[in-house]
Amino acid sequence: MARLFVVATPIGNLEDLTPRARRVLGKVTLIAAEDTRSARVLLGGRSGGARLISYNEHNRDQRIPDILAYLETGDVALISDAGTPAISDPGTELVAAARAAGHEVVALPGASAPIAALSVAGLRARSFLFLGFLPRSQGPLRRLFEERSHGADALVAFESPARLRRTLAVLAAVLPERRLAVCRELTKLHEEVFVGTAAAALAHFPAPRGEIVLVIEGAPAEPPAAADEAALQEEVAAMRALGLSQRQAAALLGRRFKLPRRRLYGLWLAAAPPAQPAQPADA
Repeated sequence: MARLFVVATPIGNLEDLTPRARRVLGKVTLIAAEDTRSARVLLGGRSGGARLISYNEHNRDQRIPDILAYLETGDVALISDAGTPAISDPGTELVAAARAAGHEVVALPGASAPIAALSVAGLRARSFLFLGFLPRSQGPLRRLFEERSHGADALVAFESPARLRRTLAVLAAVLPERRLAVCRELTKLHEEVFVGTAAAALAHFPAPRGEIVLVIEGAPAEPPAAADEAALQEEVAAMRALGLSQRQAAALLGRRFKLPRRRLYGLWLAAAPPAQPAQPADA
């Protein structure tokens, strides 16, 4: 069976097309592109004889049967206008259909705007949640940020320049102290990354332009729960009664309350049952 190659293309700088992607695009029999005009610029007239057709949100239902028919005779490449297909871009349905028809689906990784933005934002982001394109209406947008306000995940989203200031105004109201990064025109000539609060970003961008990725830092970790001495002693006594060892009790309490080992050992000793007085020997 033939293969469907899901090919990441540059998000701005054409030099970011990988050698492997260039080689594959020159060998396949068909290239399904979100925008054929952008694809011709990317290929520079060197498509290797492959037929170039459009595949987008508007014609995907008609195109999928055609592309599946091509896969019966040769390999096909799927590319979006910029970045990785099927990530807020057309492609998910075609990938599912090709796999269901028994064809191999191969990823050719490369440029991705969300990952590029995270890498240069410099914000706390051990984990992140990709939101795609943000809601257009203010009410749903506000609810989204309120629901995610306590999560530790960084939030990554696409936003248009026409709606950026509205989004920043909502963020300034919901998360006024939270840091964010407005990443504009990544990898292009006028690339810009602004880091600060939403209010500061509003002042910095009076008339935003270009393609924008927004990164919002996650909520800071909450300090471990405190526990008073009496409650700790009760917990240790209960663990003793259940037959837990000192090491098991220390491991459980240490994870929960972040207590030093010496403190835990003292609690264990304090919770020991009183020693029974010695019985007098029989006369």
